[in-house]
Amino acid sequence: MIEVGKTAPDFCLPNQDDVEICLRDLRGKWIVLYFYPKDNTPGCTTEACDFTQTQIEFADMDAIIMGVSADSTLSHQKFIEKHDLEVTLLSDPSTKMMQDYDVWKMKKNYGKEYMGIVRTTYIVSPEGKIAAGWDNVKVRVKRKKDGETIEKLHVNEVKEKLNELRA
Repeated sequence: MIEVGKTAPDFCLPNQDDVEICLRDLRGKWIVLYFYPKDNTPGCTTEACDFTQTQIEFADMDAIIMGVSADSTLSHQKFIEKHDLEVTLLSDPSTKMMQDYDVWKMKKNYGKEYMGIVRTTYIVSPEGKIAAGWDNVKVRVKRKKDGETIEKLHVNEVKEKLNELRA
């Protein structure tokens, strides 16, 4: 993970509409940058839907939400249409940005090793610094407490931290 306080690595990537989005053009705003493995998979869909459902709350805090994966812009378009998403999705098929943000790592699944995206979220300050970060993100965690099932949403953690950072 990139340390809090470090300058966020620059990037310029196409969004779902093939419009280039660059970090330098977003200065002055808070940015929630979440990295996810693949469009249309269960955890990634849940995460994108959670961020979409809370987008107005983030906008009220002057924050932009952007998801990043190695999927193509066409895949992002289909993902957005299928799930009515309202977040910006950036396409990084070269994985350069993901490497710069230290989220492209060796993973292991059923004994097989491969390079892939570790689900990670960063908050970037209006000055372009890493203000907070989470790695190995679990989108939703269910716990039993006093006989009741409590669901903890990652998106709420991010929202609370952003609110705290803005105070």
